[in-house]
Amino acid sequence: MGAGHAHKLYRHGHSPVHRLPPHCKLAAVFGFVLVVVSTPREAVWAFGLYAALLAAVAAAARIPVGFLLKRLVIEVPFVAFALLMPFVVPGEQTTLLGVSVSVPGLWGAWNVLAKATLGVGASVLLASTTELRAVLLGLQRLKLPPLLVQIASFMIRYGDVITDEMRRMSIARRSRGFEARGVRQWGVLATSMGALFIRSYERGERVHLAMVSRGYAGTMPVIDEATADRTQWAYAATLPVLALAICLLGWTL
Repeated sequence: MGAGHAHKLYRHGHSPVHRLPPHCKLAAVFGFVLVVVSTPREAVWAFGLYAALLAAVAAAARIPVGFLLKRLVIEVPFVAFALLMPFVVPGEQTTLLGVSVSVPGLWGAWNVLAKATLGVGASVLLASTTELRAVLLGLQRLKLPPLLVQIASFMIRYGDVITDEMRRMSIARRSRGFEARGVRQWGVLATSMGALFIRSYERGERVHLAMVSRGYAGTMPVIDEATADRTQWAYAATLPVLALAICLLGWTL
């Protein structure tokens, strides 16, 4: 898969969670999220226990609370949607803080907020303890179609390439006195985007030719084989298994 690839969500560390094989962590997070979304929304206490489980994982991974909270900002669109539900969902009405709201809407808002926050939190923990390259290796180990893994790999790498190209073009425009202050400058920005597209396309062609000349035949060589023993699988399974026990209690109590 090439050299290691760091990203802004990743926090370097040597905790037991960091050392787990990536496919174990991917399976654990997927199982946890699946259990969370299967939990009845009326079992409010269950979601509190789920949050406690994630907090325990964060503590084991030595991830600061502030680091996680900043990354949870990504769920703001879900929060905005949830806050509208008590006012737009029809049904029995009740009064909350002097405002008439829908009871089904309140439950729906709670359902969206609780499950989205826990899902995003689990994903942030995964990203905080796993490099992108390792995630790709984990997906490959879990038998995701190789073509999808390659597409994801190239997307990640070209994302950085295009971002760097945009930064250089922006510096070049500013060095020539350009500032985007209004509609009149949109033409220059549109021209820059067109030039960026052409440069990216041409670079993609050159990279593909270079890969073919080095023997690329549709599959990427696996340099590091991600393996896991029973102990590591058992350690990773702790989170989804405990969550499943909580979910079953939520349905029976």
